[in-house]
Amino acid sequence: INVLFHALACVLLLAALRRMTGALWPSAFAALVFALHPLHVESVAWVAERKDVLCAFFWCLTMWCYARYVERPSKWAYAWVVLAFCGGLMSKSMIVTLPAVLLLLDFWPLRRPWRLPLLWEKAPLLVLAGGVGILTLVSQQQGHAVRSLTALPIGVRLANAAWTYVTYIGRMFWPARLAVYYPYSHEVAAGHLLLAAIVLVGVTYCAVRWRWEYPYVAVGWLWYLGTLLPVIGLIQVGGQSSADRYTYLPSIGLTIILAWGAVDLVKRYPQALRPVAAAAVAAVCACLVLAAIQTSYWANSGLLFQHAVDVTDDNYIAVNNRA
Repeated sequence: INVLFHALACVLLLAALRRMTGALWPSAFAALVFALHPLHVESVAWVAERKDVLCAFFWCLTMWCYARYVERPSKWAYAWVVLAFCGGLMSKSMIVTLPAVLLLLDFWPLRRPWRLPLLWEKAPLLVLAGGVGILTLVSQQQGHAVRSLTALPIGVRLANAAWTYVTYIGRMFWPARLAVYYPYSHEVAAGHLLLAAIVLVGVTYCAVRWRWEYPYVAVGWLWYLGTLLPVIGLIQVGGQSSADRYTYLPSIGLTIILAWGAVDLVKRYPQALRPVAAAAVAAVCACLVLAAIQTSYWANSGLLFQHAVDVTDDNYIAVNNRA
């Protein structure tokens, strides 16, 4: 059932991007990477992550309904957007960032002028998202899942969040040594923190500065940063420093940058068409093979936690669960 919802989400992602951009091949590449990337194995193979694939299904359905609403605005078309969004809210609260993503999509590829009516248009979605966000935080606190500032100071959280943003990018482009649980480290090396700051500030600056020349870069990068914000660890829930499942929807933003960046490259240098196409096929095939390998670790608990012990250090959860 998880595979079914994941597959439906991939088809809806393709349909939504195709409808918004009018570009088939970059939309297909983004959907294929989303479908096959090994980082997404955890969300599909772990039965308790049904909420992830349900959320993705309703996320992509909301995007498609929104594209349809923009083409032919009406109360009924908007009602379908709200209904799909409510389905996502009932699946997983991480979807609270979707109204902001819709605003990004207004900028590109929908190219709607950013004015007050656009924000007012999102008001019902923002109210629903705010309510669910508050309920989620309260329920997590009542369940004693939220770590206190005494146990985990804000400085440690900020350092871990900055490094985790960069770590997720690394795992997307080099998906090796993936584990079901990554232990929290209370110390981030100064070199790692400096690298994270340079990457985050530098890419954000370039994305904003070149937003008119390369709007998909600004949209994809802000999609990545914004959708990860609820799970980046500033409000720490659980003991993990990061989790592959948290990249399930945010990684779409980075894939959009790659896909439409390749389109721009081919437009500027037509002779690059074959190498770019070959690289895209190779990337999809690599994802397919690596996802199959990663899925094999989920055959049983022994394999899963033994693999986590092998690829991480001081992982007491994995050691305990293996035992």
